[in-house]
Amino acid sequence: MAAEDLKKMITLKSSDGEEFKVEEAVAMELQTIRHMIEDECADNEIPLPNVNSKILSKVIEYCNKHVHAAKPVADGASALSPAEDLKNWDAEFVKVDQATLFDLSLAANYLDIKALLDLTCQTIADMIKGKTPEEIRRTFNIKNDFTAEEEDEIRRENQWAFE
Repeated sequence: MAAEDLKKMITLKSSDGEEFKVEEAVAMELQTIRHMIEDECADNEIPLPNVNSKILSKVIEYCNKHVHAAKPVADGASALSPAEDLKNWDAEFVKVDQATLFDLSLAANYLDIKALLDLTCQTIADMIKGKTPEEIRRTFNIKNDFTAEEEDEIRRENQWAFE
């Protein structure tokens, strides 16, 4: 029997009922799941009511990549160092539509995956950087609920932020 066959598998069940069998090492990247496993609170199947199958599959893809990137690669497999290769992969991973990015961020927070949460938050911050409040509202479809007078007052009180 190959070592691959001996790996313990964990079943994660998304909010829409889809089941994902993942290696325990990958599941342990999700700190919420790690604590359940370590505290022996997890059965054969772990329900994740706050994460749908589309997002859970992306989360698993991310964790798989990060777990397996830590393993040594054959010589000459990549001209880049493993860290650079992973950084490039991460940059491509977050090139998704806005709704998916926000859902990934929420899932990373719920599942306590610090590296993924940092990555998604940084991507969102980069979307905001250098934009005016009006551009940010357009980008994120945020309704301006300030009156013109309230907005003028805020600008006066926080003039340093608009320089």
